[in-house]
Amino acid sequence: MKEYTLELCGVKRVLPFIPIDGEKAFASFVVIGDTEMVNACAPVLAERIGAVDAVVTAEAKGIALAYEISRILGLKEFIVARKSTKNYMKNTVSASVHSITTSGEQNLYLDGTDVEKIRGKNVCLLDDVISTGESLLALEALMKNAGASVVKKAAILAEGDAASRDDIIFLQKLPLFNRTGEGEYEAL
Repeated sequence: MKEYTLELCGVKRVLPFIPIDGEKAFASFVVIGDTEMVNACAPVLAERIGAVDAVVTAEAKGIALAYEISRILGLKEFIVARKSTKNYMKNTVSASVHSITTSGEQNLYLDGTDVEKIRGKNVCLLDDVISTGESLLALEALMKNAGASVVKKAAILAEGDAASRDDIIFLQKLPLFNRTGEGEYEAL
């Protein structure tokens, strides 16, 4: 196949393949600007997450989803771990992350003001897609540094082997793909 068709919560999207290496690829799911997909998935995911004190996501693709889930759960705000420090950020904590969607190592930063908001609280880590789990590990390290307890980890999709994890909440599996020809792939 030359593209992957995903149907989720009644919404259909055609996803392009992005090569990981010469033989494997992932189907690119970008939810940050997809209001229809966020509105369809957030209520289902929020129900599965249940009561938490805060929702935490990493910049940037999970931000729209975190907003909507926080709203549905009746939370006044959500926390965003940033990929760079900003002038207004004081007393930051950080952790490094590797991801198949980003080249090289990145750091995630949490502003000291946000640290105070979640210290001693039960939080849900939220992302659009969980694949290697590296982003979650970095967020978990941030939460440990902030003194928060991670009680839930959730995403719209679990990609590849992540779908067999029993410590995450997700709506659907997203396969990884093997190259079969020029621009052609099949699900693993």
